[in-house]
Amino acid sequence: MDKQRIFEVLITNICEVLPELDGHRFEPEDQLVELGADSVDRAEIITMVLEDLSLKIPRIELSGVKNIGELAEVLYDKVQSA
Repeated sequence: MDKQRIFEVLITNICEVLPELDGHRFEPEDQLVELGADSVDRAEIITMVLEDLSLKIPRIELSGVKNIGELAEVLYDKVQSA
């Protein structure tokens, strides 16, 4: 799975949790908080993405991520090493 596909999985799950963002033009620099995701939304998005990617990693490994582009990068690295 390539980085673009992981980014698409992220976007799909973001839009599922935050349907008001459907049609939004997502950029790697977008931050979930700025997009309107509260802590529960963010946890749900992460859980759904990890499930979609069949990853089991501690959430703490994602804590330093600043935006969805960085999140896609970290997830890509985890998929490659899984």
